[in-house]
Parts: sequence; C-alpha cells; structure tokens
Amino acid sequence: MSYHHGNLRRTIIDAAVEAIGDTGTATWSLRELARRAGVSHAAPAHHFGDKAGLLTAVAAEGFELFADALGAAGDDFLDVGVAYVRFAVERRAYFEVMWSPELYDTDDASVVRARGRAGEILVSGSRSLPGNVEGDWAGAIAAWSTAHGFANLWLTGALPSFVGDDPAAAARPVLEVLTRGRAAAGE
Repeated sequence: MSYHHGNLRRTIIDAAVEAIGDTGTATWSLRELARRAGVSHAAPAHHFGDKAGLLTAVAAEGFELFADALGAAGDDFLDVGVAYVRFAVERRAYFEVMWSPELYDTDDASVVRARGRAGEILVSGSRSLPGNVEGDWAGAIAAWSTAHGFANLWLTGALPSFVGDDPAAAARPVLEVLTRGRAAAGE
C-alpha cells in the first residue's frame, strides 16, 4: 500500500469518482475506497470525515466542472443545453452525485457557490429562448427541465434507438424545439 501521494485529497476524490462510475454511490465504503486508491484506510476519513463529506467534495467539484462546461458553451440555450447533456454523459459519476442531494451536504459553502454559478449560466442561457423575458423563472425551469430530462433519459437508456448513439447530436433537435420552435427544428 502506498502512503505517499503528492495530493492525497485529489487521489481520494479521483478514486471516489472512479468507484461511482464503476458501481454507483451505494456499494463502496471509505475503507474500500482507500484500498482502491492505495492509501491508508484512515486517509479518506481524515480528509473528509465520512462518506457524505467525500460526496460533498465530489458534488462541489462536479458543479464547478459543470459550470465551466456550460459557460464555455456561450449564451445561447441550445448550445448550453447540448453542453448540459454532454457533461451528464461524459462525467456521469459527478452528475449522479450532483443530482442526488440526499448523499451530501447541500448547504456546504463550496457546493452552494458552484451550484449557484451553474444555475446563473442556465438562467442566462434561457434568456435566449423565444418570448423569454428577464425574470421569467418558468422559461428557465422549462429549459433546465428539458436538458436535464433528456440527459436522464439518455443515461437510463430509455430513449428509442433511432435517436442514434451520439447524445449531443440526439439532444440538439429536441432542444431546438424549445429554443427555436418546432418549425425550425425540422418538424
């Protein structure tokens, strides 16, 4: 077992993300995670306290990465929505934790800050929707619900096979219905 790591916290978070990707959030303990990471069995508890503390760190990092991905997409909700779906698929372990608030401390300052930043980007992107006006919470939630719902349908394998095997390409025409109107989406 290796006890020397340049950044033990990073090593443990990476091992947790890998474990979540392999088996989900419920099937591993901190002791098993330490074994997977090649660190002492006490290291995860020392750095995070308990599993909820570790998952709080994963959620905070996930929301930061998510906000970065959404922000890089620009101001148009079509592109923001596609980035949302892409993030869900490419960073599924983070996505799973982020949207399972019963697993972590939702009031943790780093989670609140990162989640807020991602939310601001979503709201800003929703302003590009036809007929949307400043302060239109219904439009913002409709846009978020569409992107989030599509991502979950993709991740659970619930979409029909004719949508293809590229989640971003499959999401684009669905989001175009919302962002450009049915006629612009080719219907």
